[in-house]
This record gives sequence, structure tokens and C-alpha cells, in this order.
Amino acid sequence: MADKNRAIERKAPSKRAEKALSAAFVRTVTIPGKYTDGHGLFLKVDPSGAKRWVQRIIIRGKRTEIGMGSASLVTLAEAREAALQNRKVARAGGDPLQAKRTAQALLTFEEAARKVHKIHEPTWRNKKHAAQFISTLGTYTFPRIGKLKVSEVTTADVLAVLQPIWLEKPETARRVRQRIGTVMKWAVANGWRTDNPTEAISQALPKQNDKQQHRKALPYDKVPEFLEALKASDAGALTKLALELVVLTASRSSEVRKAEWSEFDLENGIWTRPAERMKSKKEHRVPLSSRALEILKEARTLGTGEGLVFPGTKVGKPLSDMTLLKLTNELGYDVHVHGFRTSFKTWAQERTNTPRDVSEAALAHVVKDKAEAAYARSDFFEKRRTLMERWSVFVYSCA
Repeated sequence: MADKNRAIERKAPSKRAEKALSAAFVRTVTIPGKYTDGHGLFLKVDPSGAKRWVQRIIIRGKRTEIGMGSASLVTLAEAREAALQNRKVARAGGDPLQAKRTAQALLTFEEAARKVHKIHEPTWRNKKHAAQFISTLGTYTFPRIGKLKVSEVTTADVLAVLQPIWLEKPETARRVRQRIGTVMKWAVANGWRTDNPTEAISQALPKQNDKQQHRKALPYDKVPEFLEALKASDAGALTKLALELVVLTASRSSEVRKAEWSEFDLENGIWTRPAERMKSKKEHRVPLSSRALEILKEARTLGTGEGLVFPGTKVGKPLSDMTLLKLTNELGYDVHVHGFRTSFKTWAQERTNTPRDVSEAALAHVVKDKAEAAYARSDFFEKRRTLMERWSVFVYSCA
């Protein structure tokens, strides 16, 4: 065997300067030494028999050596291609050694995801949303692509994550895709990749059959009937008043349940919700109709007039969302509490000539067009006061 190796070794230098080695030589050589191939690339054989690729190269005027990996893992063709690319980078003034160090230090997808989660955590509306971001990635992505470098994740990898749940759990799958995309966009911004693989898989995934499930709403002409049933129920007084106020002000359940007395100016009929409790993160004024003011005055007689307007059974805690939903269902209405906002909006569209901007402001919706929002400074407060009074009259006069 030694004689055979010597024969192969003698033949190698006889080839041209570039590509002096052959795959067969690399595979069979055992004599320790350095065997040059070209472009500064050589095969180093250790006394132990281990073989590895090394490239001698000049980077910014300084001669250095770059390890190219084990010959058992990196083929001759792969080593040549890498050596050629290194030379091109060096000739252009770059540093292929630094690029290699950067690649080695690159975060895995899981590390990048946790980093993105940490960065975005202060911007999430609540701890639940923050926890869901990382928990869904932990359940569906980390087992498959968590250990891959964030630069190495391909469209096929993302497809492998999404396909098993795309039809079975459509909403979850869409959220997982969006969250993978968030991590990838961060990687692109950091220069670690040039593409977002979640954007290229739409055609590869089957069409989802589920339609967006809107919260069930009561037809607006049934709202008077609902309020009559609510008043006649034997539910707790504060619970009934809270649900009635939700309907009359077209508010989100949380906005009413977490309301505090300090937010109300009953003399002028104004409810000022602080920015931190608004979905838009902007302070919002609500004009209070005559009946809304009566509700608040009744609620004040049932409490201390301080702190929460609608406290729950636990001290310092508001009524729960489930309390209002349970009461709604027990009254025989299979609708969601949030759906009363839809009832109000539909009534405003069909039974009034109210401009869209006014009814949207009544729902505390934000103008999504940034250019339009820059000029839309009015909150239509006085027009909304008239609108909310008309809504109050409608839901009680039709009963």
C-alpha cells in the first residue's frame, strides 16, 4: 500500500498547476505531507491519517491560511470552488476569513427567534401575545428548523413546517408563517440573508377552505329586544349595567370592564379613555348619551365611586369578559359581546346618513392610511355625540 501511495504521490505533481490533485488521490493518499492543488489550495495529511483542506492566501497584503474542512466531509470539487471564491473576495479587497468567522458566529433560527421576541416584547399589547409568539414557534418550528443557521433556512424548510398544519390548523399555520417571516425580515435587515423564504411558498401550499370567523353579531333591529331581556334578567346589577353600557357606547368589552371613575366627566357627559387601555394606543373621548349617564349614576350608587366602575368578585379586579359573554348566551342570544359594535355600525350605515369617518371614530378605529391620518386631526366629537344619542333613542324607542 505504501508503494502505491508513493506512486500516486509522484504522479500528482506532474499535472498542471491548477487542479493538480484527483479525487482518487485524495481518497487513497496516506503519506503525511502537503499536496498542492491550485489557487493556494492544498491537502494536508497528518501522521494520524486525518486529511483536511487548507488554503494559503493573501488578504489585504498579509499572507494567511484558511482551514477549509475535513477531506472526508468536503470533496475536492467543493474545496476548489470555495478556494476560488475566497480568492475573488480577497482580490476585490474583502476578507474571506472574516466572512467565515461571521458565518460561524451566525445565530441559529431558534436563537434568532428568541432575539426577535426579546426585541419586540415591549411593543406587544400584553404578556399573552408576547408568550404566544415564542410558544407557537417553539411548538411548530424549533423541532424542525431551530438548529439551522438563520441564513440556511430554505423555502423547503418553511414548507416542511407549514404543510402538516396548513389545512388541519389554518389559523395557527398562518400565524406560524407570519412569525417565521418576522424572524427572517430581521435576518435580512442584519445582512445575514437576502430573502424571506415565507414569501415564496404561496403557490406551493393548498388553498385553505376556512373563512375568517367574524364574531357573531346581533342584527341591529334585535338589539332593543336584547336590552329588554337584559333588564328583566336576574343577573347581578353591575353586570347588567356593564353589558348595557357596552351596547350603548359601542365599546369593546375590556374598555368598559376596566373603566375607572377617574375617566368620567359626568357633568359634561364625557368619558376619556387613557391611551394605555386603547387598542390604538391613543387617548379616546366618548360622548355619553342620556341613558349612558343614567347607567353610570346607578353604578355609582352600587359602589364607592372610586377605582373600578365595574369591579369583579376579586378585590381590585374588573368583571371578566366571560361573565358578560355567559350572560349574553344565557339570555338566549348566540352572539359575541364584541358583535354589538357590528350591530351599531350596521345601524349607522343603514338607518342614518352618518359619514363613514364619524361612525369609524365612534368605534375608535384608526385611519390606516398614513397620509390620510396625517391630515385627519378631528375626532368628530360633537357629531358623535349626536350619533350616540340617536343610537340610544333607537334601541329603547323600538323596544
